Amino acid sequence: MIMVINMGLFSKIKNMFKQEVKADVKKEEISTKKEEAEQKTEVKEEKETEKNVESVKVYEKGLTKSRENFVSKLINLTNKYHKITEDYFEELEEILIMADIGVNTVMDFMDRLRKRVRQEHIEDVSYLNEIIVDELFIIYVNDEVIVNKINFAKEKPTVVLFVGVNGVGKTTTIAKLAEKLKTEGKSVMLVAGDTFRAGATKQLQEWANRVDASFVGAQEGADPASVIFDGLTKAKEDGIDVVLIDTAGRLQNKTNLMNELEKINRVIGKVIEGAPHETLLVIDATTGQNGISQAKSFKEITNITGIVLTKLDGTAKGGIVLAIKENVGIPVKYIGFGETKDDLQVFDIEKYIYGLFKDMM
Repeated sequence: MIMVINMGLFSKIKNMFKQEVKADVKKEEISTKKEEAEQKTEVKEEKETEKNVESVKVYEKGLTKSRENFVSKLINLTNKYHKITEDYFEELEEILIMADIGVNTVMDFMDRLRKRVRQEHIEDVSYLNEIIVDELFIIYVNDEVIVNKINFAKEKPTVVLFVGVNGVGKTTTIAKLAEKLKTEGKSVMLVAGDTFRAGATKQLQEWANRVDASFVGAQEGADPASVIFDGLTKAKEDGIDVVLIDTAGRLQNKTNLMNELEKINRVIGKVIEGAPHETLLVIDATTGQNGISQAKSFKEITNITGIVLTKLDGTAKGGIVLAIKENVGIPVKYIGFGETKDDLQVFDIEKYIYGLFKDMM
């Protein structure tokens, strides 16, 4: 999707989602006089609206901690100052940094904000809240084409490689995505490329059974590239739509991990030309700036196409979404708010804005 954000984004999001949530999907009876095609269109639109409203609610609930921490401070700051002063700017800067947005991002943002205040002769602190929201997400989008969905291959199977350190929720994320893809009618295979961590293969196999996905694994200590080769070969034979590959989460020795991932990528490319079609880095949002360091390290090691940010409901510092994009230049494609399948959401910048800044609307 292409997003060009100008002043007024705050108002647009506020009106769009407030109306939808307030309506809470009021179901209207379809007139019997309508043609069948019109009925189908109306039912389809109604289902899409229901789905969208439910998704907005997941964002709203999942970002509660961040919203209560971050936005409450912004509201208190607005109430404290009647005019925009240097003291106001300093306190705002501290609030943004504490929200895990990242020092460099905050410095850039503050420069832009000061410039707008000067050029537009802004004095009203409450009016500045709208500009704060707009400018933060202008920084996120940066006039780029933001792709937030899986890049499916023209010819199956589509291969998605998952990387990330241990403990970030990688295996659970793979299972959630598998279930989402299954509900969309796609056949899915899980491949246990993490043969290093004790129990990793068994855990992924259990998830495969739960979501009714195909599975390929091997004993602990087996060569990951060989397991992946076997999995992809079988996926081609069976006509599988999407293959999700788990990998080891070691980052202590970047050289070894780099060599391993290079080998895995070579094998994948030999079996399926142009694959992997996606390499998703899974990051635990509760680790804060450490997550940024992980993203930088993995970006040096392999070609990351997107970020999956898990456990966002467990942190009061939801600004990490902005910091990742600014510091690493990789879009967030999925965000996780909990343990159920519905808690893994395709990242939507507008819903994120609403969920984070709802109390200011």
